[in-house]
Amino acid sequence: MLDKLKKIKDRFDQVSEELVQPETVSDMKLYAKLNKEYKDLQKVVDRYLAYKTMLEGIDEAKEILDEEKDSELREMAKMEIDELQEGIPLIEEELKMLLIPKDPNDSKNAIFEIRAGAGGDEAAIFAGDLLRLYQRFCEKKRWKLGITDFVDGTAGGFSKIVANIQGEDAYGMLKYEAGVHRVQRVPATESQGRIHTSVASVAVLPEMDDIEIELSMSDIRRDEFCSSGPGGQSVNTTYSAIRLTHLPTGIIVQCQDEKSKLKNYDKALKELKSRLYAIEVKKQQEEVGAERKSMVGSGSRSDKIRTYNYPQGRVTDHRINYSVYNLPTVMDGEIQEFIDRLRIADNLERMENSGLA
Repeated sequence: MLDKLKKIKDRFDQVSEELVQPETVSDMKLYAKLNKEYKDLQKVVDRYLAYKTMLEGIDEAKEILDEEKDSELREMAKMEIDELQEGIPLIEEELKMLLIPKDPNDSKNAIFEIRAGAGGDEAAIFAGDLLRLYQRFCEKKRWKLGITDFVDGTAGGFSKIVANIQGEDAYGMLKYEAGVHRVQRVPATESQGRIHTSVASVAVLPEMDDIEIELSMSDIRRDEFCSSGPGGQSVNTTYSAIRLTHLPTGIIVQCQDEKSKLKNYDKALKELKSRLYAIEVKKQQEEVGAERKSMVGSGSRSDKIRTYNYPQGRVTDHRINYSVYNLPTVMDGEIQEFIDRLRIADNLERMENSGLA
């Protein structure tokens, strides 16, 4: 671990020097990139220097014990060793967590999609309930959630809804929500009071801007149409909504939340890039075959991750076998505890894979 920390410190010093060079200051893109790396490395370096100081303090105190005859000085040296050694395990765990390879996409905004699954009308209603849950969660985080596309359910809720979520570490937190969410309750349409099970799937993608992926505009078909839903007369009668079709893959995305055709096009293009990026990442992982699928990482549509049981007032996350009995509070957006526990489990798993455990 010390070798890794020494290399990080060397890189930190190198970035510090590069940041003040005239050619860096004049290139805003390069400056922003190096400045972000500097801030990320600084967190590790600060703890490393504190750790190094503690180790040096223990060595110096041991030297006093070996050489000093004065009983008072020896007693002070013993106390210092005990105090420093008590703090060593804690700072070592902090450093191990900081050394875990990070997903470079964690700091990005998120493209969020909810689709109604098995369960008919009740599944669409549940998809609408999940949307409200995430809207409330975003409000608590002071994130901005904007709906870019939706298909209404026949009896309420949504068959599909796509949103763009902007906020610090939005993707890094919300990626743990990806997978199948299951609800068990008596639907409003059920006359005999029987409990039904319905599902909705959640997909979460990092929003991509300048992404290193080949995207030829000749491969994209652009269609314009009238927006549906709220927004006033100008939204519903003007061809401002945009649909983009990526011809090689057949991927279709559309955006209709803005009155501006240009803004809708920009949002749709970002979503298309994000979806193509996700395909490329999956392809690379399958080709390499070495990256073990994480139990709690970014899930797929086929992974049942959480159950919302209304009769028992219980919410269970199956990945970490954790249940709470405050379902109304969870449905009001209180999911931070689930995310925190999932991140801890994910970090421990990645720590083991990195040989840091």
